Amino acid sequence: MRLNDLRDLPGATTSKKRVGRGIGSGLGKTSGHGQKGQKSRSGVAIKGFEGGQMPIHMRLPKRGFNNKFAKHFNEVNVGRIQTAIDDKKLDASKPVTVQALVDAGVVRRARDGVRLLGRGELKSKVSFEVTGASSGAVKAVEAAGGTVTITEMPQRQAKPEGEGAPKKTAKKAATKKAAPKKAAAKKSAAKNDTSE
Repeated sequence: MRLNDLRDLPGATTSKKRVGRGIGSGLGKTSGHGQKGQKSRSGVAIKGFEGGQMPIHMRLPKRGFNNKFAKHFNEVNVGRIQTAIDDKKLDASKPVTVQALVDAGVVRRARDGVRLLGRGELKSKVSFEVTGASSGAVKAVEAAGGTVTITEMPQRQAKPEGEGAPKKTAKKAATKKAAPKKAAAKKSAAKNDTSE
């Protein structure tokens, strides 16, 4: 065996694919892409297009239901609360409310409220005022000597009609209402002149 006799196993290496080298190579002209436009680009897939007719995914009947009145709660475990208390982000002597959790960074935003869950261990005596709580979370809090009070998040109040309207629009409306009165006064004056 000599160094110049060393070879790779058959099939271990393949020659590089040379595209665009004539029609006799099988990969000439369009280099394997086959056509023009969007379909000749890499990373493009036109899925669901059926030549202009209604695609099958739009012809099929829809199933399921999306409840637009559904509530979206933040879920917080009692173990996460204990970690925040240990890190002195929450004060165990004060009631733990939704706003207190937001201020402490435990929850990013209030959403529709906070639901307390029972994963983890709670050692501190804490009183919670949250939107919801699981039975396991209530047991864990009461075992530590705390309490859980279920409260509802205040709903956003809609602005009364006319509040916050720009003053210019009000003036324009007043001038439009006054315009017919002036026109009527001019007509009556003209009639009086002709009668005299």
